Amino acid sequence: MQQIIDYLKQTMGERIKKLKKIRIHREGTEELLYSMFAVIAIAVVLWRSFDTTIPFIIFIAIFGTAWLLMLNFYRCPIRYFNGETEKAVVAPADGKIVVIEETEENDYFHDKRLMISIFMSPLNVHANWFPVDGKVKFVKHFDGNYHKAWLPKASEENEHADIMIETPQGEEVLVRQIAGAMARRIVTYAKPDEECFIDEHLGFIKLGSRVDVYLPLGSTPCVKMKQPTTGDQTVIAKLP
Repeated sequence: MQQIIDYLKQTMGERIKKLKKIRIHREGTEELLYSMFAVIAIAVVLWRSFDTTIPFIIFIAIFGTAWLLMLNFYRCPIRYFNGETEKAVVAPADGKIVVIEETEENDYFHDKRLMISIFMSPLNVHANWFPVDGKVKFVKHFDGNYHKAWLPKASEENEHADIMIETPQGEEVLVRQIAGAMARRIVTYAKPDEECFIDEHLGFIKLGSRVDVYLPLGSTPCVKMKQPTTGDQTVIAKLP
């Protein structure tokens, strides 16, 4: 019996430590509060209005689960990158690597760049981090379509926001936040002419989406296709 008690204490202690490292992103605070009050209010009405608890149980099962999924979506882990930041390109988002290729970038560079793309499913953390230290040169937002985020055409045709960063070594890195088939809002915190650092939030994308990073040729990929990434933790490339 004592072994079971010790095991439960250890398990709960680990979960409490994990919870202390997680917070709710500011983009979801109001939505979570208002929806929680609505669910509670309707649940109370159902509980008092019927002799049977079946309507109450069905409502809680459906909308309680939906609220927990929303809570999971808006979680925002507290993370700090512990490695060497010089020439490091850190994953700007949680997700999965869907593109590692040299491609022509004709909007700004007009030459070939190494593109690394991360697809974010609705179950991933949707906060975005700066992938490099440096200075923000410009921020541009473009309206567009809502193709599935993993499709190649999504990078140019979907609604997206472009953030150009110049590193202390003079390298230019383009970060593109892309809305997916379900995403309907891109939030960008980056401001032109401001210094930016790894560990700082670049923005937030609601629901399924993608982040592309364009790097100078000569950069060395540190990830493989379909590899999972952890935002602000996984090194995806090394600059020349």
